[in-house]
Amino acid sequence: MEKYCPQSIEKKWQKIWDETKAYQINMDPNKPKYYVLEMFPYPSGNLHMGHVRNYSIGDVIARYKTMNGFNVLHPMGFDAFGMPAENAAIKHGVSPSDWTEDNMANMTRQQKEMGLSYDWDRKVATCHEDYYKWTQWLFELFYKKGLAYKKKASANWCETCHTVLANEQVIDGKCWRCDDTVVKKDLEQWFLKITDYADVLLKDLDKLEGWPNRVKIMQDNWIGRSEGAEFSFDVPDYNEKISVYTTRPDTVFGVSYVVLAAEHPLVKKFIKGKENEQEILKFIEEVHNMNEIERTSSESEKKGMFTGVYAINPFNGEKVPVWVTNYVLFEYGTGAVMGVPTHDERDFMFAKKYNLPMKIVIQNKEHNLTLETMENAYVEDGELVESGQFTGMNNRKAITAMIDWLEENNLGKRRVNYRLRDWLISRQRYWGAPIPIIYCPHCGEVLVPEEQLPVKLPKDVKFETGATSPLAQAEDFVNCTCPKCGAPAKRETDTMDTFICSSWYYMRYADPHNDKAPFSKDAINYWLPVDQYIGGIEHAILHLLYSRFFTKVLKDASLVEFDEPFTNLLTQGMVIKDGSKMSKSKGNVVSPEEIIKKYGADTARLFILFAAPPERDLEWSDQGVEGAWRFIQRVWRIILSYADKVKENPTFDVKALTKEEKELFRILNVTIEKVTEDIGTRSTFNTAISSIMELVNAFYVFKDGNLNAGLAREVVINLIKLLAPFAPHVTEELWQQIGQTGSVHHTTWPTFDPKATIADEVEVVVQVNGKLRSKIMVSSSATREAQQEIALADEKIKGLIEGKTIVKVISVPKKLVNIVVKG
Repeated sequence: MEKYCPQSIEKKWQKIWDETKAYQINMDPNKPKYYVLEMFPYPSGNLHMGHVRNYSIGDVIARYKTMNGFNVLHPMGFDAFGMPAENAAIKHGVSPSDWTEDNMANMTRQQKEMGLSYDWDRKVATCHEDYYKWTQWLFELFYKKGLAYKKKASANWCETCHTVLANEQVIDGKCWRCDDTVVKKDLEQWFLKITDYADVLLKDLDKLEGWPNRVKIMQDNWIGRSEGAEFSFDVPDYNEKISVYTTRPDTVFGVSYVVLAAEHPLVKKFIKGKENEQEILKFIEEVHNMNEIERTSSESEKKGMFTGVYAINPFNGEKVPVWVTNYVLFEYGTGAVMGVPTHDERDFMFAKKYNLPMKIVIQNKEHNLTLETMENAYVEDGELVESGQFTGMNNRKAITAMIDWLEENNLGKRRVNYRLRDWLISRQRYWGAPIPIIYCPHCGEVLVPEEQLPVKLPKDVKFETGATSPLAQAEDFVNCTCPKCGAPAKRETDTMDTFICSSWYYMRYADPHNDKAPFSKDAINYWLPVDQYIGGIEHAILHLLYSRFFTKVLKDASLVEFDEPFTNLLTQGMVIKDGSKMSKSKGNVVSPEEIIKKYGADTARLFILFAAPPERDLEWSDQGVEGAWRFIQRVWRIILSYADKVKENPTFDVKALTKEEKELFRILNVTIEKVTEDIGTRSTFNTAISSIMELVNAFYVFKDGNLNAGLAREVVINLIKLLAPFAPHVTEELWQQIGQTGSVHHTTWPTFDPKATIADEVEVVVQVNGKLRSKIMVSSSATREAQQEIALADEKIKGLIEGKTIVKVISVPKKLVNIVVKG
């Protein structure tokens, strides 16, 4: 018998698959389509075990669906623009393009060594001109629809990366890329109007039945829709109005102060000439450099300063002081908030700190709330008190009544507000898709004509540590001619956020070589939406929300017929070792190449799919890898031991099988049923592999060859098919070794006979007074009474109940018999 040698077997089949283009796919209207996609990687240089897990999951699904008769699109590419390439250029003096291309070539080689069933003819790289031409084309589409605009805004600025960040890219006050502190900076920036789609992005979360609930909740919270009222507090001394938005108008009679965001334009007007003007300006500067997370966190200290100005509450005419604080954001709502200390925890903390007045306006049902005993704000529902004409009302009903009153008196209006802000897409970096805008002194902003796309990145830029915008130094790039009037003009030197590139890449796979459009309607509407998308939970807000936004814009532009990009979403857990995520800094990284070199790709795939359910974190185990390696060797040995019998193509009659052979046949059918359910419906690959292992154990009982030849053939062929999606190389080799033609990956998936899954006999637990005392075998068709008789006749049980009174017998068919006795 040949020895199992994964290194030679895997290289052999990878070469065959590559040369024959085994996984190249085309549209076929005669087959149902299935599009499975793993999130494409950034070309950092090497794959890690998180990649291996992600890609192995997708590959199992792709191979399984192919064997079930689907026309499967399974592509791969690279999210190839971004900061690391530019940092490498600065550090090593290499071209970002060369660094990226070398990394992509290396990672492609590693992916092929994993035996992944990608259609490599569809590979896309976002840094290639034939891709970013269409990224620019899509930007122009957004611009023409009024969804792309430029404005001066306070932006999140990373001093280390020398670029701005979208709100979603600031995590706990730090840059998502380098983990350094983010500050605020006023800059002219490009935005996409994602807020125009806030309602539909929120509403259509209900359509995503195949998404994890926690991802939908995260998006719901990020969009942050709220309904409330907008009205104004008059500032008569300055002939100004402070507009506020609140979801709790029921608390308005409890307002004891108004707070303004540090960036609010009225602040400087109110403090001008005041004794503490410089002190407040210094405070404003401090607040300006705080990030949004710090300012809005319930844990952070609430600070403020009194402006010396008073405003009038429109509901009761009371004068209240106006403060400037660190906990109100100018970008959210109106940039001003009414302070109700007794019924808002944040306001309560602020008022306590600065000894501001408080007034209870919502009482609990016991009517025993007092200012003297309050240790926290009362935020539950209750009855309004000291609230003018609304006193005595339930506070929830009062919300509607108060908004009605505002509108009837022309003092305010109903309003829907969102936490979601427009998407800031400008980046002051070189390695990204140039924004296709020209600035003409006569014509203003002008789109680069479509026929002149792409606006190419120049090769001769300078990379200097601290350079704000390398493109701005490239004179040949910057200086151009206005396409409208022919006058000398300047190009936009900002590039696009890389999340723009990844917001539509899954569409380009449908038609990657199209040079007339980003994709043809026929191709996009045949393949899309993606049926199964696979990637990390860390992309729940950024990438997934942006991709949904892009899809809806393209649907409105009649470029696509679907309105959600990903029908089903699987968010796989991390691979951890020694209790923490694998990382170079922790020294706990296991290289996929080391595992593949020692054990083979099939072992690496099998272990990583068997060790944990896909959505859970996976703890790395060297023993687990060894176990997967031994299991494949076991499969190799037993299948080859029956190879000659299988080649003879024998048949069998179930009725003629021995009792032991019938049990093996039953286990085979049970396994087919279980693996089919686990892969096709539940995506629980660990339990599918466990079932296959149980089948192999049952098969090994007959390892000496004393098994019906026809049944042996049935088990061998189906075992190889069941294992094929998980371990593609060894199953392809074994398929050939048993004399089969073609590829096992293009055969049909096994089917099972439901009748054959029923056992002739089942094991039944026997209890006495609820304690396990024995086990019996009964016919699977035995009646409740027959099962009870067998239990009572069991020798162990007879000895235990002898001389005692049987109170009752509980018999559950095929499961248990519990005999209740006394005495």
